[in-house]
Amino acid sequence: MVIEVKPMEEDYELLATRVFLKTLDIIGGLRKLVEYRTLTWLPSLARAAMVIVLREEFYRTDEEIAGIVGLTKQTVKNILRADPEAAVQKLKTIEEFTEEERKAAPVHLAGGLAKRAYELIKYKGEEPQIALVYTSHTAQALDIPWAYAVLKALKGTDFPVLSPEILKEKLAGIKIKDKPAEEVVDSLSYPISNPAELLKKIREAI
Repeated sequence: MVIEVKPMEEDYELLATRVFLKTLDIIGGLRKLVEYRTLTWLPSLARAAMVIVLREEFYRTDEEIAGIVGLTKQTVKNILRADPEAAVQKLKTIEEFTEEERKAAPVHLAGGLAKRAYELIKYKGEEPQIALVYTSHTAQALDIPWAYAVLKALKGTDFPVLSPEILKEKLAGIKIKDKPAEEVVDSLSYPISNPAELLKKIREAI
């Protein structure tokens, strides 16, 4: 007898949420959606994120995905065929979008942005900017002063970080358990994919 092990529902929802939030980073955040008068894109971006995650991580069929997300099978196919690079380029011409495109994100655009967001999380270790904010608040709440100081100083830093130079510049003057931050980050192994990995490596080094 073959036993099919199905992932728990909350697993794909959590990853899909991360992908969705990362698409907002790519667009420029909610502020940009308001500026472009395109807040109505949010449902399309959320569905596209779920479609990409269900296929890439949970290997669901087009038909299964359509049933879960509430889309037609053809729309699912269109999202999965979307070109991430073309979507990013299309976003640069948003001022030229038709009124219809402003009301609802075109399928190829939502799909391409979700794919790019998934790639950044999966292969480059990037996380939505909001994750850095929450991590910083958590460090403060747990009374880990060096972690809070590091995360606060890292605001706006692009990951992955390939060498210690940028970190030494950003963390200049910060003490990590009585050691200069520059000395600590100089001893770490690189590349470092995201802020969470950086904190983990610092903790291990001290």
